Amino acid sequence: MSEKAKLSRLGSSAVLGTALLTSAAPVVAQEVNLKDNQQKKVTYEQIQQYSEPLTEDWTDVDLSSMEQVTNVNQLRDVSPTDWAYEALRSLVDRYGCIVGYPNQTYRGTQALSRYEFAAGLNACLNQIERLVASSEAIIREDLDTIQRLTTEFQAELATLASRVDNLESRTAFLEDKSFSTTTKLVGEAAFTLAQAFGDDVDSEVVFTDRVRLQLVSSFTGKDKLFTRLTAGNIANSFQDETGTREGRFAFDGQAGNDVVIDRLHYVFPLFNDKVQVTAMASLAAHHFYAEVFNSGLNTGGGANGAMTRFAERSPIYRQGINRSSTGIGFKFTPTEPLEISAGYIAPNGSNPSEGNGLFNGSYSAMGQVAFKPTDTFKVGVTYVRAYDTAPFRGSFLWGGTGTNLGNLRLTGANGLSVGGVPIDLAENPVTTNSFGGAFQWDLSSKISLRGWFSYTDAELEDGDATVLNYAGALVFPDLGKEGNLGAVIVGAEPYLDDLDLDIGNADFPDDIPLHVEAFYKYKVTDNISITPGVVWLVSPNQNDDNDSIFIGALRTTFTF
Repeated sequence: MSEKAKLSRLGSSAVLGTALLTSAAPVVAQEVNLKDNQQKKVTYEQIQQYSEPLTEDWTDVDLSSMEQVTNVNQLRDVSPTDWAYEALRSLVDRYGCIVGYPNQTYRGTQALSRYEFAAGLNACLNQIERLVASSEAIIREDLDTIQRLTTEFQAELATLASRVDNLESRTAFLEDKSFSTTTKLVGEAAFTLAQAFGDDVDSEVVFTDRVRLQLVSSFTGKDKLFTRLTAGNIANSFQDETGTREGRFAFDGQAGNDVVIDRLHYVFPLFNDKVQVTAMASLAAHHFYAEVFNSGLNTGGGANGAMTRFAERSPIYRQGINRSSTGIGFKFTPTEPLEISAGYIAPNGSNPSEGNGLFNGSYSAMGQVAFKPTDTFKVGVTYVRAYDTAPFRGSFLWGGTGTNLGNLRLTGANGLSVGGVPIDLAENPVTTNSFGGAFQWDLSSKISLRGWFSYTDAELEDGDATVLNYAGALVFPDLGKEGNLGAVIVGAEPYLDDLDLDIGNADFPDDIPLHVEAFYKYKVTDNISITPGVVWLVSPNQNDDNDSIFIGALRTTFTF
């Protein structure tokens, strides 16, 4: 393109940009310093607001989804009574260059990002060029204005053209040297100083690490392939020292700092984005595709949210979770307030031997209905049916949370007896039907109330059992400054509430195991946070004869 043509086009941009902006005066273009992480965050949030809903990791916004309007009446949120109606109608009728969103809205009262401004301006430029090329009539005053502005701002436009050329050159260089045009890397490293205390606990101070490197690839702009490498030496937290799964850290699980691929998922939309499909080849779990009503605290086993697994989300979503689990999940949004999720996972789905595989071994199938009437309130009900072959019960039921009896480790060592005689039913296969409810109510931008409850009916070969768990959480986003997070969580991890055996009346400790947790995440920089936290376990393993357990931790998390 010649310098003269380039200047002419830039001059046209100035006039048409003015026309676009004056057609909806409350709308402003926002200049963003891309070196300023805070401004980038705001810009990305605005883009997400105007685009189709995104999942946990945002990708580039597809502005091509904005559609050209041929009649102002096509815009559902513009009426003849609006003060800017005539201006919009004039632009559409004279030049046909106003663009709207795919849902036929103009959103004239909302802030305009530079990306959206560029999309609208480009549509007008293309239309003007077409009219000029075809010798169609254009108002003489507009052409005179363009010529006058081109002359008046010739020096500035020349400088701008040079900057555009420089930017194009730098962009081409970055694309040529980039790691990948389809993949971005998201990393997290956590160092934790911790110790468990109690009269019955023999624990030393430990310093542990956990690292995640996640590659997020997109091939269509709407799909995502998650490939995650994880290593750590935190193992099962203090489970061996305390004798219970209660109080385990949300980010534990790896030992020996061996690097493993612990997540391999592919997420893609169907039916005009009404359905989101999550295919899980490794580490399948229900929380990856379904709403869990605990924003900020639930980070998918990350080290930036709650301190413990129990405080991260209701254990009902953990049924069947294991590194080897495979499966598929669906999230259907028929209308904006309603969300329906369903999925199926098999802990040994990749094992072809008899009694395993996708459909002939342990499995967990979930269905959930979530209702989100406002941006500040959401509630849902969940049902999970699961079957567990006895050898796998180590983490099948509650994913490393709950008492030993609550995990149906029905042995004399855990206090189970019949007629005073200890018995062992740990090898019993079990079928469970779990019913749960959860909610999240953001009272303000600084205070949020959450809670959940679940009831599980378990069918054993030798009887029936009932398992309960529930919790309430008071969460304080941006406590002290933006990016900080404080929370207090009080509840009962999964515990055995009732047991009816065919062989006689069962005796077992049935006290309520109380879980009290408090933590405060302090954001040192955009990439570093420090989180002190404490966990208090009352009547651990649902037995008030057991002394309380305290777990203290200081977690430092690096994100990049």
